[in-house]
Order: sequence, then structure tokens, then C-alpha cells
Amino acid sequence: GAMAKPKTKLLEGGIIIEDRVTGKGPHAKKGTRVGMRYVGKLKNGKVFDKNTKGKPFVFKLGQGEVIKGWDIGVAGMAVGGERRIVIPAPYAYGKQALPGIPANSELTFDVKLVSMK
Repeated sequence: GAMAKPKTKLLEGGIIIEDRVTGKGPHAKKGTRVGMRYVGKLKNGKVFDKNTKGKPFVFKLGQGEVIKGWDIGVAGMAVGGERRIVIPAPYAYGKQALPGIPANSELTFDVKLVSMK
């Protein structure tokens, strides 16, 4: 049979999430400490940041510790889940230019949730 098409959902601010693999167990919500693997890309496919080995990137969800697109886009994931999050500039770094990230960049993150507490 054909592979099921990933489910895409449109969230606040035009953030698009596409679940590639659904995780198991409790879902991440505000205040959950999550450990993530990720690859961040610009619209042209250029990778500007990634965490694929060593210690996962850990943050507390919904507390403003990360860009808004992550606080919104990672919510609802479970351990083992893999998701693509497409984040419009206002929910990423907006007008601020960063090394490797031009101002007003839409960012795409392929993320995997590897731990939760």
C-alpha cells in the first residue's frame, strides 16, 4: 500500500506542523521539560543549526525559553515523535538577522522528541 501522507496542521500565526512519526506516552504541554534533536533549515534548504548527537537540546515548553514557533509547534508531541515545523519569521527571529539566518526568514525544523520529564 502507499505510505499515508503526513498529517499537516495549521497552527497559530501560520505555523505548519507535519507529524512524520507519532510518539508514545504522555504529550508535551506547557511546563514539560523536553529533550529534542533537530535540524533547522532556511527556505532554500540551507542548514543553519542542528543537534543530532551528543546531549539533546533541553528546554521547558511554553516558557519563552525558545522561539515562539517552538513553544507552539512542539506542544502535543510524545517521546519518539518526529515532526516538521515550518515557522513564519514573526514566530522565529522576525526582523533580527543572526549568523546564518537573514532577517525575516521562514524557518523549517525537523525535530524529534527524545526525552521528557
